[in-house]
Amino acid sequence: MTTTNDSPPKGEDGRDRSLPVIANPSRRTAVKGAFATLGAAAFVAAVSPLRQAAERTSAAEFMQSHYKRLTDEDKRKIIERLEAEAKENHGVEVEIADDRPIPGTKFVYAINLSVCNGNGKCVEACHKENNHDRSTGQSYIRVLEMPKGTMDMEEGNTTYSGVVPKDDKFYLPVQCQQCDEPPCVDVCPVKATWKEEDGIVVVDYNWCIGCRYCEAACPYHARRFNWKQAEIPAEEINPDQSYLSNRLRPVGVVEKCTYCLHRTRRGKLPACLEACPTGARVFGNILDPDSNIRWILENKRVYILKEELGTKPAFFYYFD
Repeated sequence: MTTTNDSPPKGEDGRDRSLPVIANPSRRTAVKGAFATLGAAAFVAAVSPLRQAAERTSAAEFMQSHYKRLTDEDKRKIIERLEAEAKENHGVEVEIADDRPIPGTKFVYAINLSVCNGNGKCVEACHKENNHDRSTGQSYIRVLEMPKGTMDMEEGNTTYSGVVPKDDKFYLPVQCQQCDEPPCVDVCPVKATWKEEDGIVVVDYNWCIGCRYCEAACPYHARRFNWKQAEIPAEEINPDQSYLSNRLRPVGVVEKCTYCLHRTRRGKLPACLEACPTGARVFGNILDPDSNIRWILENKRVYILKEELGTKPAFFYYFD
């Protein structure tokens, strides 16, 4: 096999090799595509979590259609099944809604880096609100302790400790940037992730095949892969859930921040914002000319991360 920087890798027959392109995605064609792309041993290792997930997956769950093709009746039946599974597997009554985008809304986030002090309350709030695994301390937010004078994320430290803030540092919270040109969406071979009308990028957890192409494509390291089933004490599970947001996710799939759509599409603020004790976070509808977020974007000198990549984030940073 030969490879150059200017051409795709060649197979033994001299033909170009590329990622599988699936015109009419189904579970069967997706798995066949993966076999064609990977060696057998590598494939076995790569899909180990997926194989374990399949062993735990009911026939009804495995065969359900993609979210975009579900009728209202389909959704009702699926949500009833998921609520029953939560009761059976976790011993808790949950309510799963199908929260849809609000017409005339484009959600945007901004963080004032002059007042963020690295306390990490946003990380904790995300962890609890979105029903993350307790043992791993998972969250959709990372806070980087950065040396002053740079916005290069590679120079940040996510494992800092001690008293904050430190005099020679500033703090850079990073989560999904809800890009207008999201590379994570472009690479999904089964179209399990997409951008909705209000700007939020979502995942159909029951359609994701766990290939992790999206995780590799995200330049902000904003996606998480479920290596194990989340373990949460029943009394700590947030029962207020949504199908495309914080419901209990299957093992072997990829997940991400949704701007807490189970809250924001109901007129509430993201949990991370409500938990911030310094008021560093601002969230709202950029299409509303009277919103605080609109005022900040029009009057502050704002920054976006990795602008050179052309991903067009809907997530901004600024200093006073």
